[in-house]
Amino acid sequence: MEREWSFSTKLLHNEWKVDRHTGAVSVPIQHASTFHQFDFDSFGKYDYSRSGNPTREALEETIAALEGGVRGFAFASGMAAISTAFLLLSKGDHVLVTEDVYGGTYRMITEVLGRFGIEHTFVDMTDLNAVAENIQPNTKVIYIETPSNPLLKVTDIQEVVKLAKAHGCLTFLDNTFMTPALQRPLDLGVDIVLHSATKFLAGHSDVVAGLAVVKDEELGKKLYKLQNAFGAVLGVQDAWLVLRGLKTLHVRLKQSSESAAAIAQYLDCHPKVEKVYYPGLSHHPGHDIQCQQAAGFGAVLSFRLADEESARTFVRNVRLPVFAVSLGAVESILSHPAKMSHAAMPKEERLRRGITDGLLRLSVGLEDVNDLIADFEQALSFVQERPSVSTP
Repeated sequence: MEREWSFSTKLLHNEWKVDRHTGAVSVPIQHASTFHQFDFDSFGKYDYSRSGNPTREALEETIAALEGGVRGFAFASGMAAISTAFLLLSKGDHVLVTEDVYGGTYRMITEVLGRFGIEHTFVDMTDLNAVAENIQPNTKVIYIETPSNPLLKVTDIQEVVKLAKAHGCLTFLDNTFMTPALQRPLDLGVDIVLHSATKFLAGHSDVVAGLAVVKDEELGKKLYKLQNAFGAVLGVQDAWLVLRGLKTLHVRLKQSSESAAAIAQYLDCHPKVEKVYYPGLSHHPGHDIQCQQAAGFGAVLSFRLADEESARTFVRNVRLPVFAVSLGAVESILSHPAKMSHAAMPKEERLRRGITDGLLRLSVGLEDVNDLIADFEQALSFVQERPSVSTP
């Protein structure tokens, strides 16, 4: 009986391990935009790179295999992947969405889909009763983000999938934070898995990309038609960069996750930190569910200081993390959701969800964890103790 390779081994040893024609151990970058057809009546596999390209195909097949799907799709950005998936909806349809969803997804749903007559409802998906109560007769998609961005709420994937199937809904799930290294939504019944491959999959802050994977062939055909029609495909150089980043995903995410757990424990005990959001903490409301449906807790956490001034002071004095949008890179990235990832969300909506002006999100990189904690300690020493002005 042939041995089933582990995930970390599959990242390196797969169908695209070597080029079939030359034996090269790196996937060739095929820059051609169009392909000569050798027969007037019978065209070859490739004709125009928007419709199909060998380098992009290597990435699409690789992510499909890693997620346990039958077909993968590579897009110009994570939002391009999400937006193309939403094109499966039609006028009059309704989508049910995780409440503290990524700001770009929030903007797409509230400012774009509504213009085309597609309705939406945001709901706290940690509350299964609320999910069930908000499914409407015209609900066609339940959109899950777990752990959510930026409050790291954990949705019970299998239970939401059961509700969706009972009402004839598709389920989309943003798996950016976890990646298939830690969470395999298709195995839990989800219909479409989405990624901002810019983040952990590529992992080096040098590419913008999006991916989608399906487990159903017919759904894959529909999504391919939309990918080809909408045309927001990933360029071949960027596809190659994601493929290169994938080779080290396991070791990068392992170290970053271990460091994130240590930092979360440190911050959780610090008197100037009001709250830490990280599913790896035993008192996190979604800890047990995360243990059941994932192989780890990831490398992203958020923590709340008293107010914006406290957050400003911390950011001004911290030295190691990059202060920037994005996450999932080899360097630690610190961000302020209210002004960055969730700036598209009105302040009253942010505060209602618990995204306060004192909230900071940290994506832990590959620095020595002791150096990171020491850096945080000195930065927090500049933060003045003050009562919180806004708590969820």
